[in-house]
Amino acid sequence: MEWIIKFASLLPWLDWTALLVFVVSWAGYVMFASARSETHASILASTNRIRRLWMLQATYREVRVVDGVVIQNLATSPSFFASTTILIIGGLLAVLGATDKATELVRDLPFAARTSTLIFDMKIVLMLVIFVYAFFRFTWSMRQYTFGALLIASAPEAKQFVEQNLSREAFANKAGRIVGLAAETFNDGLRAYYFAFAAIGWFFSPLAFMLATAGVVTILYLREFQSDVLDVLNS
Repeated sequence: MEWIIKFASLLPWLDWTALLVFVVSWAGYVMFASARSETHASILASTNRIRRLWMLQATYREVRVVDGVVIQNLATSPSFFASTTILIIGGLLAVLGATDKATELVRDLPFAARTSTLIFDMKIVLMLVIFVYAFFRFTWSMRQYTFGALLIASAPEAKQFVEQNLSREAFANKAGRIVGLAAETFNDGLRAYYFAFAAIGWFFSPLAFMLATAGVVTILYLREFQSDVLDVLNS
């Protein structure tokens, strides 16, 4: 019990509150978006329907070079972000190894909160956790796109679906779901980047941290459920 009290005393109560709001907002939005997408149109749900239609159309094509090229192009986005995330993680580790100098630099920024070295380290660790999570999501998305490419490459020829009475719908459901999972995993990584921007607000003040978190949640909701792109996809 004593160690809990010591750990809680590391941060002022306002900082703990801001950190709790951040974690709850992120986890809560993930659950909210997942549940709402089952009853309301969302970017992911709408594009997943298009991915399934794409895989269904692929079963009618004799040559699927275009489909392979599209899968390869889709995989470049998580690959780029994974490489970028590695650089960011390296930079954060470098900052963590030179905390004293970094703390002095932050203190010179206008409106930045004056904190101890320990609290500054905790803020950097939070950023590290976010980007490590993003890295794992991006790399998993890359692998899932590879699985999708394997499914397309192993798909029966268009005439075999007829000759062997194979189900085009079953293939479209399976392949479309794999590609859709890759897109959803990539979206998790992007969402982590959005919340990383909110975490930057903690370097200024706990209040700025909470306001930035609320702003990120609002932006995510508007883009996933209220955007013009969504209206076009569902028109």
